[in-house]
Amino acid sequence: MPDLPTPQDATEAELFSECWDAVLSYADLCTSGSLAAHQLATEAFTLGMRGIRAAAPTRGGTPRAARLPAIPALLTAVRDTAAGWEARGQGHRLDPDLRLWLNSDGAARFAGPPTRRPLALRGLRDMREADAALLWLAEVEALPLSTVARRFGLDQATVADELDQVRTLFRNRCHRAHLDSPMDAECRSYARLLDAVTRSPAAETPGDLSRHLATCAQCAEAAACLRLHGGGLPAALAGGVIGWGGLAYPERRRRAAEVRFGAGLPGPATADPEEGTGRSRALRGGLAGVAVLLSALALGVSMMPFGGSGEDMAATQADRRPVTCPDLPRPTARPTATGSPSARPATSRPPRTPRRDAPAPAPEPQGTSSATHRATPTSAPATTPPAGCRVAYDLTAQWPGGFQATVTVTTDLALTGWQVAWTFRDGQRAGQMWDATVRQSGPRVTATAADYNRTVAAHGTLSFGFLGTWQGRNRTPYGFTLNGTACAPG
Repeated sequence: MPDLPTPQDATEAELFSECWDAVLSYADLCTSGSLAAHQLATEAFTLGMRGIRAAAPTRGGTPRAARLPAIPALLTAVRDTAAGWEARGQGHRLDPDLRLWLNSDGAARFAGPPTRRPLALRGLRDMREADAALLWLAEVEALPLSTVARRFGLDQATVADELDQVRTLFRNRCHRAHLDSPMDAECRSYARLLDAVTRSPAAETPGDLSRHLATCAQCAEAAACLRLHGGGLPAALAGGVIGWGGLAYPERRRRAAEVRFGAGLPGPATADPEEGTGRSRALRGGLAGVAVLLSALALGVSMMPFGGSGEDMAATQADRRPVTCPDLPRPTARPTATGSPSARPATSRPPRTPRRDAPAPAPEPQGTSSATHRATPTSAPATTPPAGCRVAYDLTAQWPGGFQATVTVTTDLALTGWQVAWTFRDGQRAGQMWDATVRQSGPRVTATAADYNRTVAAHGTLSFGFLGTWQGRNRTPYGFTLNGTACAPG
């Protein structure tokens, strides 16, 4: 495995060059404007550098304590600095949703007992710092493997194998931490099955485990860390380390890396001091006068609010939402016997205060128009559907190649069993489903009631959710039916 230079070997200017872009990107997520973002990033960098040096190995080479690599440690400092602003009455400078999160149980977990802290954080801390840094740079910062190899002095022909080994090591650490966590008897009874199911991308999740994951946040979090396939590892890592913004931050970093390296621009560690655009920041704590040249194009993409395509708009909503894992459904409550809509996603948010510097959304976005939208087909059906049922299709989360959706149907008639069907427009595929079983033939999907929610009272509702995949576009499906009867949007 690679060896990482210690803070004594790296100057403050070098760390600033490698990490400032990431720190400023996350600070921008946390604040209500660019000026506040720079002030938060500056304070956090100074605080984080003190923490990094305090945890550095002693002269004999013995680490003082388990610690995070430089970038996640500095991002943690951003979150802690934001919490300090809130405590000192400066919360008006922060994003409103972050302020809600800072006063929630989610934020309290990071300062609680070690066995209650996020699993990804515990797993990352339990690794060698060099291995943890390799995993973070490749997965969360989305750096090309060739760049990662150069940074660690690895052979580019073997860096992919190194990364696979580090991923497996992270998974093993998280599995051990999960078993060491306090859990009730039901969760412990699923621990071995959860480990087996998440090892292989071909393994099918049994229905009882799927229902348990839909209602148990602790086991859903464990599954996100144990499942190395499916593209959810960056969000699991970021969510475990920084908490709020754990979906939006890796997406921003991926976009910034695509611009910087896709356009052939130098990264911060290799930029020529005589080329590119200059960005000099005088930092307190010994960094005054340090001039660091960053790629303005990549940094601009990293900081800009997303807008335009359906993927972009979904990412915008994720910017301001406490993290949930995109690999798994959010914890929900099971439907009652009357079919009340208790299976809708448990996270509810107050109306978002718009960013002052956020651009207006494009009037004609391609793909989905927001992270939550109703089933309104673009072409009207030939006949008006009867008023016997109404359907709402909510796209609750979306990420590159995948999404999570909830379907809620209101029925005028009492039901003793039900099937809900619809047609996808863009070749999407429905995968794991909870509170129903799924069958798909071509673009047509059929969801059948589970044993425990077959009965729905007249004028009651039924609800279920699922994970899906998409390519290119992800428009709202159409042709919803309940037991063969067409449903109106509602």
